[in-house]
Amino acid sequence: MMKELKSLSDAGITDAQKRLKISDRAHLLFDFHTTIDGMQEKGLKNESIGTTKRGIGPCYASKITRNGVRVGDLADWDLFAKKYNTLLSALQSQFGFEHNAKEELERFRQYREVLKPMVVDSVHLLHEALSQGKTVLAEGANAALLDVDFGTYPYVTSSSTSAGGISTGLGIPPSKIGSIIGVVKAYTTRVGSGPFPTELTDAVGEGLRAKGAEFGTTTGRPRRCGWLDIPVVQYSHALNGYASLNITKLDVLSELAEIKIGVAYKLRGKVLPPGLMPATLADLSAVEVVYETYKGWQSDISKCKKFTDLPAPARAYLKRVEVLTGIPISWVGVGAGRLDMATQGFDAQ
Repeated sequence: MMKELKSLSDAGITDAQKRLKISDRAHLLFDFHTTIDGMQEKGLKNESIGTTKRGIGPCYASKITRNGVRVGDLADWDLFAKKYNTLLSALQSQFGFEHNAKEELERFRQYREVLKPMVVDSVHLLHEALSQGKTVLAEGANAALLDVDFGTYPYVTSSSTSAGGISTGLGIPPSKIGSIIGVVKAYTTRVGSGPFPTELTDAVGEGLRAKGAEFGTTTGRPRRCGWLDIPVVQYSHALNGYASLNITKLDVLSELAEIKIGVAYKLRGKVLPPGLMPATLADLSAVEVVYETYKGWQSDISKCKKFTDLPAPARAYLKRVEVLTGIPISWVGVGAGRLDMATQGFDAQ
């Protein structure tokens, strides 16, 4: 974050620190969390989770074991240093590693001066905004199947990535949530390990990765790519209750002569009902995917601004997604640019 703030300042954007607000309840991730993350992944060998090794899981573990250090603790430096050393000592006893506490504490002393003006009671801030009739937009950072409770456990992240995270992460009651939008790629991707029923390990999958620039945002790792997995979208809808869908990267499919959709799972010869996702890795690894095949459009769609601008095969593909999921489509990404979006005439179809 400090690097990003500096890059903004270097670019002449000088008000970022006035606009950015940081919750006093947010937990701080330290270098030793990263060390532990790497140790744990290495210890799992061939059974590794496939984490980013950035310390996210160990930081959440500190939170859950109730000895984590939070942003609000920076207000009292002596108390902050005491809590930091207590946490570090406990983790060193558990994992046995060396750490330069003096250097990291000095860095956080410097960070403290930058952070102080940005630290707020975020619960109060958000409820003040809502009481004034303002709109609050919450963006989910990970897909539903990475949810620690409802995802492909243990190949998940450490937080609630479903819409329930709006309440647990921001302190906004469910009754205040007005609309939930599902953001779904026109195909399916996954980063890290775990079952992936529609995965393509052939040239088609490689082509999707290359054209879609499917590389992890944090680590740069290549994402695994496959056909659109409707059972995943149906399950995600069951968890989140989407009002509509934003289909992204439809243009990535534009060069394909033939496109498939995974429309259902079969487990031990029985077709699973919509919205049912196997809870165990063994069952999810054993599913057979039922596919439907569609004709590709093989044309440039980047200039399309509404549903009727799209080629007939692309319209047919989108309509089938609506029928299979039971969710209207309101936006479709048709190119790599931020404004390459078709926004008219979808949910009216």
